[in-house]
Amino acid sequence: MTLPFPTHGKTKEEILTAMRAARDHDVQWQKGRAFSLVYHAGNDVDDLLKEASLLFFSENGLNPAAFPSLQKFETEILAMAASLLGDENAVGTVTSGGTESLLMTVKTARDWARKHHPEIKEPEMIVPISGHPAFEKASEYFGVKAVRTPLRADSRADVEAVRKAVTHNTILIVGSAPAYPHGVVDPIREMAAIAQERGILFHTDACVGGFMLPFVRKLDYPVPDFDLSVPGVTSISADLHKYAYAAKGASVILYKTPELRRHQMFVSTDWPGGIYPSASMSGTRPASPIAAAWAVLNYLGEAGYLELTDAVMKAAKRLQEGVNAIPGIKVMSDPEISVFAIGSDGLDVYALADELTKRNWHLDRQQFPPTLHMTVQHGHVDVVDEFLSDLTDAANAVRKPSFEKTANAWMIAIANFLVRILPEAWVTALMEKVSSLMGGGGGLPSKMAPMYGLMGSLPNRGDLKEMVLDLLDGMTRYKK
Repeated sequence: MTLPFPTHGKTKEEILTAMRAARDHDVQWQKGRAFSLVYHAGNDVDDLLKEASLLFFSENGLNPAAFPSLQKFETEILAMAASLLGDENAVGTVTSGGTESLLMTVKTARDWARKHHPEIKEPEMIVPISGHPAFEKASEYFGVKAVRTPLRADSRADVEAVRKAVTHNTILIVGSAPAYPHGVVDPIREMAAIAQERGILFHTDACVGGFMLPFVRKLDYPVPDFDLSVPGVTSISADLHKYAYAAKGASVILYKTPELRRHQMFVSTDWPGGIYPSASMSGTRPASPIAAAWAVLNYLGEAGYLELTDAVMKAAKRLQEGVNAIPGIKVMSDPEISVFAIGSDGLDVYALADELTKRNWHLDRQQFPPTLHMTVQHGHVDVVDEFLSDLTDAANAVRKPSFEKTANAWMIAIANFLVRILPEAWVTALMEKVSSLMGGGGGLPSKMAPMYGLMGSLPNRGDLKEMVLDLLDGMTRYKK
């Protein structure tokens, strides 16, 4: 790194001008161009979030004795979430986001098992392959082995596979409502029954759908049982900064009993600085997201969320119908919510994503099978026709033959051939070279289809992990 620490400060206007210029290169979420990452309920909500955040810009949620206002906001957020998610007596914590909520879920399960099942020395949790990678992160952090189970043909968790995966080391089973990749709700009732039969914990990851599915159900769309009212479900997570349209980062983790939540908490009693309690991962906790979440829940209320949900579900249905009407592409499975995946039996969906990127749309690329992700939120209600028009044009462009597509296909075919005949060590060395050529030295390539096609050729997922680490390393280095 060659950026020296500033010798002298710049003016406020210079700094803000530089920041605005940098932001000009970001995806235009304000115009509904991003189908992930941002949830936008309108300018009135944004204005409220900003004002509520600024009111508590400097406060710290670490010590509720110093800031009882934050304790009020957090406990009321949790009480409202509990009443929405099936058990008004549930207790929990506001966290920094879904990942922290899921980390806390696994930490709690591990410590619960240490108390109630001390004979278990190598704890395991069962997570369908569509479950969020935060569970794998928790596995690395807390030493709980993640046992991945397959999906049914409809992209939902295979209940019998979950049943067969349970061992004497299993302490936790996880289901999603919905799973992010395809927007479908796992068979929570059946999976939780397995956990209840075996006397182990069950967590519903409703980080995406927790503040959407209850309102979808109230609008008479079919929604399977998923929340704390289901026998066997012992905890649930739901992100406030997703379909509750709160400011980032804010999520809730709720537990069926106070006794279970105690295993999440940390207390240090022998530090010279005093007794140090912490409810979750964070020490210092920004007050702004807590205050903004409380503000938006009270501002919108049930009537406001029903209005937003109605508009979003109608937009999602129009998008799904439009996708299915375009030859060569389709919506995967039958999602219960405004989240879905676009797949194809004939077109290269990664090339389709590249074409959409040219038209200033941002869609996440997914795998197993190759798909494109769509999270539809209120910011997309007015861009349905524009997106479908561009998607049609993009699909037509992908169908047309070109030298570039032929070259990419040959590169992937050669890679497939080489990884079958070369020794594993040679393949690893080759991938190190390819990584630097495809962006590992400083960021992602401008076109992703060749990279995803090449990654799909690798039989050793360890090589792929190293490739992605190279890319991540390059993206997080300073460049002039």
